[in-house]
Amino acid sequence: MASQRLKRGVRGAIAATAVAAAAVGLTAPVPAGAQPNTASDALKKYNELAEQATKLNEELLRAEEARDKNQAELDQANALLAQAGAAGEQARKDEEAFRVQVDKLTEASFEGARFNQLSALLVSDSQQDFLNRMSALGVLAADNNEALDKLSGAVQAAEQARSTAAEAQSKAQHATDEAAKIAEDIKKRQGELQGQIDEVKTQLNRLTAQEKGILKDPGDLSSVPVPAGKAGEALEFALAQRGDMYSYGATGPDYWDCSGLTMMSYASAGVSIPRTSNGQAGAGRPISRGEVTAGDLIIYNGGNHVAMAVDNARVVHASTDGVPVKIVPLESPGSIYAMRRIAG
Repeated sequence: MASQRLKRGVRGAIAATAVAAAAVGLTAPVPAGAQPNTASDALKKYNELAEQATKLNEELLRAEEARDKNQAELDQANALLAQAGAAGEQARKDEEAFRVQVDKLTEASFEGARFNQLSALLVSDSQQDFLNRMSALGVLAADNNEALDKLSGAVQAAEQARSTAAEAQSKAQHATDEAAKIAEDIKKRQGELQGQIDEVKTQLNRLTAQEKGILKDPGDLSSVPVPAGKAGEALEFALAQRGDMYSYGATGPDYWDCSGLTMMSYASAGVSIPRTSNGQAGAGRPISRGEVTAGDLIIYNGGNHVAMAVDNARVVHASTDGVPVKIVPLESPGSIYAMRRIAG
């Protein structure tokens, strides 16, 4: 708590610096939505470039998510392949063992061990001898049937193992091929994102001191009451990050992107949600605009940006490069794509 107070003290100094810049009438950037009318052309250009970078960052995160999912599928396929191989080897051993047993019983039959009840009666020296021979016949027949059943089961098990192995091999190969495609896609998107980030930073350097001050303004740093429960815990975490700077792909502890902030906020409350804003657009349950309350997730611009509701009128979010985590009006980040209740 002491570290958070120190952190907020530093942010307060930043906020004070931004007051003079606010007097010139500039508005904070809205990288995920409509551009401010009073901003300079340079600031508008910055906002446009930043929004494009945010979209590329989301696409990269989705590709990395697909890579992780594909790796899990590959691991599962390889595990099934290993299990099928072990099962097949055991089935082949069983098949060989039972086949030897059947062959011995068959050989014994051809050598005269197999005879019917009449022959047993004709060759018996006594009633007891007849009963003994009949008992031996029963044991031999039972052994033969049991051996045949086991051999049949082993053959079926071996065939099933071969089929399972072939299917697992096919899945593993598909996952391997898909992994190569995803890796190439990630490499491409990483290059595109880095190029876009470079453009954003270049444009950022072209802004006036007043415009840079507006960008760095952490906004409202006052204490905000939060509700009890998981949603309140998540919101409390998100609010504690106010003043931390944005960084593409970051998940804390001092730098964040939009979905990294919301994911880690809910993780702090013991709730797991997807890494990407697009994935978070499918988490929890949908709610209407009138139902929005503290801790709800608001997803914007086709799933490319996410913020957390502070109440029914405000959200806290990590917006874009050069801008700290801050509270803004709920509609300002852009066009609302989805609203989700994660807890409560």
